[in-house]
Amino acid sequence: MPLARSRLGLLLLGVLFTLVLYLLLPAIQHEQRLAGTRPAEGKRGRWVGNATVRSGMAAGEPPVFFYREVSAGPQASGTASPGRPDVLFLHGQAFTSKTWEALGTLALLAGEGYHAVAIDLPGYGDSPLAEMVATAQGRVAFLDHVLQELGVQRPVLVSPSMSGRFALPFLLARGDQLAGFVPVAPVGTKDYTTEQYRQVQTPTLIMYGDRDTSLGPQALQSLRHLPGHRVAVVPGAGHACYLDKPEDFHRALLGFLRQLK
Repeated sequence: MPLARSRLGLLLLGVLFTLVLYLLLPAIQHEQRLAGTRPAEGKRGRWVGNATVRSGMAAGEPPVFFYREVSAGPQASGTASPGRPDVLFLHGQAFTSKTWEALGTLALLAGEGYHAVAIDLPGYGDSPLAEMVATAQGRVAFLDHVLQELGVQRPVLVSPSMSGRFALPFLLARGDQLAGFVPVAPVGTKDYTTEQYRQVQTPTLIMYGDRDTSLGPQALQSLRHLPGHRVAVVPGAGHACYLDKPEDFHRALLGFLRQLK
């Protein structure tokens, strides 16, 4: 009987050990993937070239964020051409920074001499949730922090759909820090007054698909009060016009970028 109990005990321990390994394996694999992409000491979480880039902060500091930076091949130097603004891409609720990589947007702009960056907003993609972005002031502070960490000065901010919750308060509070603004049927446009929009001097390209009969025209009603705006309606495209008609979207975006000073 003691022998049987001993064997049973060993069997249970074996089962328990196997179960613990099974539960820990995903976490171990995740840590291994992170270890393979960590930067050298002193670089404060900066990676470059066809990679997801992470900036890690200590507890209590602004939140971790991720971004993608893609070169267009040997002809791209990895730095922006003189006189061309950096471009920062946000994303909609159903998307992440990977969207702009998959569409070829980042590579296209890099090939044209622009330094293009896309980030995962808090709670999306690889970025963890952050309490600070629960308020408009916190979202402005978050984008302030992103620009500082990336070393980006006066970028063009591309903001589709959900990301309007970040981009619009930043535009109204820090419009002088942007070389341009490209809202793509953003949410939250009704939260601000006509007078607030009229005070913004940032050159703006308002974009939406002609099949987006709800949010696109609704956003236009508010954004048309921005003094320096132009409108590009993408034919045959829905709410995510950059997905439906990427070539038309890219053409309009590049045309806007090229006329900025």
